[in-house]
Amino acid sequence: MDQEIVEYMEKFVWDVDAQTKFKQLMERIPPVMQGMAGNAVLKVVGRILEKEGKSEINEKVLVDAFFTATPFGFHGPMKADMVKLGINYTQYGHPQ
Repeated sequence: MDQEIVEYMEKFVWDVDAQTKFKQLMERIPPVMQGMAGNAVLKVVGRILEKEGKSEINEKVLVDAFFTATPFGFHGPMKADMVKLGINYTQYGHPQ
């Protein structure tokens, strides 16, 4: 994983399961796009935490951030990856 993303991740408090799933989702993104995608997702994570007054990244925050940061054309593969990782994104209000 890109060192810049690792350093940015350290700014947050993570639920262990959410952090593992973030890393697993990032591994499924083509290497050339990982840095840009990771930064985009983590910036959205920061905004969600601030808006909701939370301090810890849980699975819901992670899923919401991926759906917000990922261009719609890539939602299909992202959803498939989430399903493979056991993430039920529909429970957080995202369409199947």
